[in-house]
Amino acid sequence: MTAVFALATALLWGLADFGGGLLTRRMPALTVVVASQVIAVPVLGALVLATGAWSEAGDQLWFAVGAGVVGPVAMLCFYKALALGPMGVVSPLGSLGVIVPIGAGLALGERPGLLQFAGIVVAVMGIVLAGGPELRGAPVQRKALTLTLVAAFGFGSVMALISEASTTLNGLFLALFVQRVTNVAVGGAALWASVRRGRPALPEGADGVRLLWTAAPALAFVGLADVAANGTYSLAAQSGPVTMAAVLASLYPLTTAIAARTVLGERLRAVQAAGAGLALAGTVLLAAG
Repeated sequence: MTAVFALATALLWGLADFGGGLLTRRMPALTVVVASQVIAVPVLGALVLATGAWSEAGDQLWFAVGAGVVGPVAMLCFYKALALGPMGVVSPLGSLGVIVPIGAGLALGERPGLLQFAGIVVAVMGIVLAGGPELRGAPVQRKALTLTLVAAFGFGSVMALISEASTTLNGLFLALFVQRVTNVAVGGAALWASVRRGRPALPEGADGVRLLWTAAPALAFVGLADVAANGTYSLAAQSGPVTMAAVLASLYPLTTAIAARTVLGERLRAVQAAGAGLALAGTVLLAAG
């Protein structure tokens, strides 16, 4: 089940990133981050109450708090990068954060087999190649690269933290709720500080309110898809090797790239297509191992 949960994570994260990137082209990235997470909080709160997950509270929840602090910073950087550069290029580089949970898994004593190790190497090479063509260029492209690498480290840290935040399904609901409440607190404080510095949270006037209202379904999708992805990743990490779960989950750029190609007409260059092929080949090796 590790592969199934991890690939579900890749699908959900990829779609959430695509939606978040589109929304960031219409409103500030910080507003997108906060609003999408606010919508997810009551849904998770209802799950916690319905399942009695409060009884699962323990020291492990500090991992969820940590993930909640790091997550908004990573999402903010990533959404800004998606708004600056082609999604099919930025998204693959964002998945380089897989290095963090892989390192954590190895530090905890996991030792992938030869076939799995080959799959990890091939998949990571594919991810790198998928972003390679745009690594040089104008200052805006360098800014997008910097933001993406910061986001990548943050995403990898969230993956490592959330996998340690619970050991049961009810505990997972509680951990995700705590993570999202922390997300909203950290992101909300940053948004308040940004507004205080004179940066509007929305376009001024009635148009801003109308934009937020019309974007509510998309914001809800982004927030809930991200929550679900964190949940399926945690299940993947608990049901099998963290190294395998992390690599397979980090294939989410393929989902984003396919969505960008389908909806926006973005075209990938030959080396990016080759990278996607290597990533898929690595997936097959990991699953076979």
